[in-house]
Amino acid sequence: GDYMSAKGHLVRGIVITHGHEDHVGAISHLLQEINAPVYGTTLTMGLAEVKMKRNKMAGQGNFNVVQAGDTVNIGPFKVEFFHVCHSIPDAVGLGITTPAGLVVHMSDYKFDHTPVDGWQTDYAKLASFSQRGVDLLLADSTNATRPGWTPSEKVIDPAFDTVFENAPARIIVASFASQISRMQQVVDAAVKHGRKIAFVGLSMVDNSKLAIKLGYLDVPANTLVSLDQALGMKGKDIVLMGTGSQGEPSSIMGRLATGTNRHFGLKNDDTIVLSSHPIPGNEESVNKTINSLLRRGATVIDDTILPIHVSGHASQEEMKLLLSLVKPKNFVPMHGELHMLHRHAMMAEEMGIDPDKIFIAENGQVIELEDSKVTLGKRLPGGYVFVDGDNIGGTNYKVMQERERLSQGGIFLIDLSIDKFTGKLMHDPEIITRGFVSPEEADELIPRVQKKVVDIIEGGIDHPKRVMNVIRSFLYNETKRKTMVFVTLSKV
Repeated sequence: GDYMSAKGHLVRGIVITHGHEDHVGAISHLLQEINAPVYGTTLTMGLAEVKMKRNKMAGQGNFNVVQAGDTVNIGPFKVEFFHVCHSIPDAVGLGITTPAGLVVHMSDYKFDHTPVDGWQTDYAKLASFSQRGVDLLLADSTNATRPGWTPSEKVIDPAFDTVFENAPARIIVASFASQISRMQQVVDAAVKHGRKIAFVGLSMVDNSKLAIKLGYLDVPANTLVSLDQALGMKGKDIVLMGTGSQGEPSSIMGRLATGTNRHFGLKNDDTIVLSSHPIPGNEESVNKTINSLLRRGATVIDDTILPIHVSGHASQEEMKLLLSLVKPKNFVPMHGELHMLHRHAMMAEEMGIDPDKIFIAENGQVIELEDSKVTLGKRLPGGYVFVDGDNIGGTNYKVMQERERLSQGGIFLIDLSIDKFTGKLMHDPEIITRGFVSPEEADELIPRVQKKVVDIIEGGIDHPKRVMNVIRSFLYNETKRKTMVFVTLSKV
């Protein structure tokens, strides 16, 4: 945040490569820090506008629509937009001609010969960059540990056919709200099998409306129905599509799993399709959700049962093909965890790129390109920026740690009033505890804590911090549990 504030005036433009949440999600917050023009394709800018509206900033950004094949001058940079396949339409990579050399930024990509929209990655453009001489390539590393090729989106269609043929009643598909290509595949399956489709949840509804309006999602008028209409129909005639493929508690699927969804609950003849793969770190929450859905009687299908999901990112053979096509002088693997970046770097070395020309950079690392030579500058301080209500970036780790400790150990409050002349307690210590012990345990524990406090005060200790330390140790010895102890002490 500090770096952005200090350098914001130097930013000539913000380029968004595609409309997925991890690429457009923070745009409204970023534009509050940096007043720079934003560039992206029609669908990407549309999804960014949805974000702006949701954060009450409609129409405030300087948004510029471009398309694959366009060349735009942004300050001293000449940016060439070229189409890449990804799990959302209208995704682009960037060829950036700078005074220091030509940089190719691949963004998120895969080499899919049969994508949902029929538009393949622009191999010819990548080859033409290679002929001009690419000084630096930045490339997606998400699947650097996955051998072979990422399957085409086309393999999903027969898998959905199998689901739709065998589901006895309602089908509920969970995916990301910005997964427009997957929405199209579910719509196509619904049309083929004579079902109506309803999108569920604010973000899914907003994004589908926008994609239909802009022509990126083709839904026959008589196929799309509202949730209320769908709930009034027979289960075998409908498919619902919502969020929650990552087990998020507040998503449609998360609420169905816990029985807290407002508009409709699970039925034991429902078929649930989780059309995504758990993001690293989310496995436990996805498994919990699946278990809860199964307990409620639903049939759950994920990508371990049928290929109802394929990755939108290149696997190892595609990464090697990209390196062969582009032949960069310098290479920075990006978009992945550190072990993925290292694996991508190893591949580049195997492909003959000089190890001294391969640079592994984590978030915040300055990469300097000058006269076709790359050096790593200093790493800037950075990390997660928490959005906490209206507060952006002001909630730091310390606050989050306090909340975590409160959630794990609860709270123990002691209020004391002491006569400033005699040093004696004016009344019994008042004690409130929440989330630490059960009410029955509290009834037995609180009188003993009160007695301990009286002993401490009578022993001449009248500083709240010292009282707190003694009581914290006392509580741990009594219960073998830690809690947050707060003492307020007034001298009257």
